[in-house]
Amino acid sequence: MLATPGTLPPAAQDARWAYETKQDGQRVVVYLAGDGSVVLRARSGEEITGAYPELRPLGAALGVTPAVLDGEILALDANGRADFQLLQPRMGLAHAPARAARLAAQSPVHLVLFDVMHLGGRSLLPLSYARRRGELEALGLEGPFWSTPAAMVGHGAQALRATREHGLEGLVCKRLDSVYEPGVRSRFWIKIRNMRSADVVVGGWVPGKGRLLASGLPGAVLVGQRAAGRLRYVGNVGTGWSEPEREQLAGLLRAAVSDVCPFDPVPQVAGARWVRPRLVGEVRYSTRTRAGMLRQPSWLRLRPDLTPEESAADLPDEPV
Repeated sequence: MLATPGTLPPAAQDARWAYETKQDGQRVVVYLAGDGSVVLRARSGEEITGAYPELRPLGAALGVTPAVLDGEILALDANGRADFQLLQPRMGLAHAPARAARLAAQSPVHLVLFDVMHLGGRSLLPLSYARRRGELEALGLEGPFWSTPAAMVGHGAQALRATREHGLEGLVCKRLDSVYEPGVRSRFWIKIRNMRSADVVVGGWVPGKGRLLASGLPGAVLVGQRAAGRLRYVGNVGTGWSEPEREQLAGLLRAAVSDVCPFDPVPQVAGARWVRPRLVGEVRYSTRTRAGMLRQPSWLRLRPDLTPEESAADLPDEPV
């Protein structure tokens, strides 16, 4: 079951919803057969058990009781916050057990469990979220590399504010009376992502595809921020424009065309076209990688009131 992007439920309906922290990890369905084994499957259906050997003991956590659980695999940073970049080296290692074991010993992942779909041979899919949550919490699934974080009923504005204050990815709102709908992006689950904004300098662009390519309009702009006296590339932005805004930006880019890349170091971007770094824009994004790259950026607006020198950012000395 998937969540639909949205906003907090109306205050008058607040008590009908539960609120969970939105996690930045790999969604997983956990199959416990009741014989001590565990099978992990990603959203695609691919089995990924071998990538996370530290989670194998979970297979014995319920004894002979079989269960199918819903959760998210996280890699935690030094502050205990989920960091998707830290998780990436572990993803894709389902068929590389030796490497997965080495990384598991160095930096074990943590599995958070937030729903139960089958238990003891019974399907819980028709039950309400509130009843399924009660069944899940009664299992007491707390271990060295897994846990069942609490959900807050009501107080949605307070919960969202807490995620922002603690630098977390966001909030998931779940209707207490909602049944579990496998594979459905349901309006009974609402996800709210905490987004940040930043001022960036446009240093290049890549052509669009299809109609955009034929009309010479950009598919994405390449943006950077000033750090340590140079313009550091922080990502490409390809969403957030209206058609008139895209056409306006295309004209500005054509007027600033250059043969010289303004970024230091030069990013490896296929098909990149460079421009003189004089346009400043504001973008919205979710988080940054450890190298300072923007994750999930989208365009907000041009900032003609700012100079390129005002786009300074606190970035790492060198990309990692």
